[in-house]
Amino acid sequence: MKILPATNKQYIDALRANEYFDDCAAALLHEISSHMQLREYERGEVIFWEGDACDGVFIMHEGSAKIHRVSPQGRQYIVRILQEGDTFGEVPTFDGDVNPVNVEALETSRIWLIDAAILRRLVQKHPQFAQKVLSNFGRMLRGMVRQVSEMAFYQVTHRLARLINELPPDDAGASAHMTQEQMAARLGTVREVVARSLRELERSGAIKVENRRIRVVDQAAFREWMN
Repeated sequence: MKILPATNKQYIDALRANEYFDDCAAALLHEISSHMQLREYERGEVIFWEGDACDGVFIMHEGSAKIHRVSPQGRQYIVRILQEGDTFGEVPTFDGDVNPVNVEALETSRIWLIDAAILRRLVQKHPQFAQKVLSNFGRMLRGMVRQVSEMAFYQVTHRLARLINELPPDDAGASAHMTQEQMAARLGTVREVVARSLRELERSGAIKVENRRIRVVDQAAFREWMN
């Protein structure tokens, strides 16, 4: 990891583009910006480890990363794939506990870090900011409830069909490319299970996978899987 130079305008623009700070007053943005860093991580570099003390809230500026946990047997479970603009590290920042997950860069990534201490002070001093934090936490909780419900009520192959149906098509009519790791993260499973489910959908005649692109070839069969 290395710390990169950045102008004050870059700090302010990064804050204004983020959902936590988009309606903060200019004076408050300048105060926050004095507690920020722009960091660069290489592919495969760990941004933070599960169990480590929290540095603060991170905002993905460029690149991508994966949030994951590792079982006692060494099996990796991807919780989420982070893309440009995504925010992470909020939970340990605001509850004061250690990081609950690992985060690893998937490519060279530039990431803003806002110190945890300044954000905790903002919650205490600015009710509007505290309300924004609560609203975003509520949205994340609802998303987790939806994911758990899907995991409880639908098998992976059915959930995968529903995900494929949501993906925007490319110019050739196939589903836009998403890696098996990314699909696994969206479905709350692991890549190996997604691979088996893709083969199951293909054997049923519902889809065709070519050059890592997914095309629905039998709408009736595909709808049965979705339902």
